Amino acid sequence: MAYMDFGISTFVTDEGIRPDVLGRALEERGFDSLFLAEHSHIPVSRESPYPGGGDLPRVYYRTLDPFLALTAAAAVTTRLVLGTGIALLPQRDLIHTAKEVATLDLLSGGRVAFGVGVGWNREEMRNHGTDPRTRGALIDEQLAALKAIWTQDQAEFHGVHVDFDPIYSWPKPVQSPHPPIFVGGESPAALTRLVTYGNAWLPRANTSADELIRVRGVLAERGRTDIPFTIFGARSSAGELDGYARANVERVTFLLKTAPEDETLRRLDDLAAAAEPYR
Repeated sequence: MAYMDFGISTFVTDEGIRPDVLGRALEERGFDSLFLAEHSHIPVSRESPYPGGGDLPRVYYRTLDPFLALTAAAAVTTRLVLGTGIALLPQRDLIHTAKEVATLDLLSGGRVAFGVGVGWNREEMRNHGTDPRTRGALIDEQLAALKAIWTQDQAEFHGVHVDFDPIYSWPKPVQSPHPPIFVGGESPAALTRLVTYGNAWLPRANTSADELIRVRGVLAERGRTDIPFTIFGARSSAGELDGYARANVERVTFLLKTAPEDETLRRLDDLAAAAEPYR
């Protein structure tokens, strides 16, 4: 059986456990990573359906900024991988984001995993000036431009959606050549983005073991045998974990319900026990 690393994916809000307390608790229990969700806001008038079905959960309205929350976790940990799951890059300012990621990587000693995706809430995107129809093309240019900013002293980029003349931007990331880019999404466009710009795949937990194996073969055909898989938001059932192990998944992140500290710590104990046979 293939052995896997285990982390946590969650929404950190003003109503749940603090990110510094959570980060310390994860390291104490042998978890290797923390991936935090992002939503800048939720428009009051919303037509985009929640992908999970039903009403939009309360945590979406109250999510903390992921980079500030991860910085708090970084300050009290030494090994924990600090991930965004996912950063909504198409609705973010590119140059500010480059600096935020590089700063967190510097302050944490090179522990950032930059998870990105196009997002689903069209009204949220529009409030940031993003056209939902072109968000895929936008994020592709953003990823290329980020790499330039992180790796060049005088970076410039000239595309259809991203365009800037040479700039200076420090700090540069600690990780070389830059923090790994974890591409979220399972669509053909997302997989093409993964091949072109990504360093790791971040599929959601409803992706079957057979599909994971199929994608591994597709990536190999495209010359990308170097891409590890991190499952986002998994449950702790042995059946699902057996499937991930069969697909040679490198890391599984359990979906952690947002809750107060005492309840969260008890749940982490249960999740650590579920992971133990697969470590």
